[in-house]
Amino acid sequence: MSGSGFNEELVERLQSGEEHAFVELFSIHRQRLKRMLEFRMDRRLRGREDASDILQEVYIDAHQRMRHYLRRPQLSFYVWLRQLTTQRLIDVHRRHLKAEMRDIKQEVGINRQMLAATSASMALQLASVLASPSQIAMHAELVLQIEKALEGMDEIDREVIALRHFEELRNSEVAEVLGLKDAAASNRYMRALTRLREVLQEIPGFLDES
Repeated sequence: MSGSGFNEELVERLQSGEEHAFVELFSIHRQRLKRMLEFRMDRRLRGREDASDILQEVYIDAHQRMRHYLRRPQLSFYVWLRQLTTQRLIDVHRRHLKAEMRDIKQEVGINRQMLAATSASMALQLASVLASPSQIAMHAELVLQIEKALEGMDEIDREVIALRHFEELRNSEVAEVLGLKDAAASNRYMRALTRLREVLQEIPGFLDES
């Protein structure tokens, strides 16, 4: 039910004035957006902010801006919703973390916080999935090692991995998010996978065969 054809049909119904189509579209994408928020949110905020509450704000934002989107839909509906969700998440980070940064560097600091949160989430999940039994006992240290290794990757390569593997976006959606052609996004993904393996191999024993 969540295939691209069904999404396009709902968008057409929305364009023809069928208001309930918006509710259906948002419901279809809600879990993907929630997964994105939980993955991207700074760990320090997870006890203070709830993804469902943020999504309620995104719902209101999207409903208010829907007619503007429909006049000139340059993005797929999901990528548009994700864009609104990202802006809401930036607002959340700004609200909670700005006290830790000087005002003149606030926006740069927030962007770095977002990137750091992404690397931290990737590291945690990679450690959980790929760690050997002997490494599990040193899980916290391993997560820090992986996080440091990820931060040595090119920012776009790291983002491609995050989008494809952790947010589970299709290649065409990754291309939209990053402003690339589909073929370029695919090539970048293959390069990023190679680079990811290289940086993980720098961690002693992490990718050794058992």
